[in-house]
Amino acid sequence: MTSTRRPSAAAQAVLAAFLAAPANWRHGYDLTKETSVGAGTLYPLLDRWARQGLLEAEWRKADAPGRPARHAYRLTAAGIVFARTWATSPAVVANLKPSMA
Repeated sequence: MTSTRRPSAAAQAVLAAFLAAPANWRHGYDLTKETSVGAGTLYPLLDRWARQGLLEAEWRKADAPGRPARHAYRLTAAGIVFARTWATSPAVVANLKPSMA
């Protein structure tokens, strides 16, 4: 069953960040820095959207020796449609309350 409830401001900020370069792979840590959405909010969103087919997720090798592999995410075709429907401007990030980040 698909929800028609509007995504939270935090979710909209993450969607807007993905839409800035929808074909690019993104790391969760980079998304937290860009959107000010905390890891406790971000990673459940990423996991849920990946299970729903809105994001592709894969393990990526480390950029530098001695660093662990990391998950990377990017929008699928369905994810792009979803993001265009629900994303808001990046300015929403400035209005996120600390409890949402």
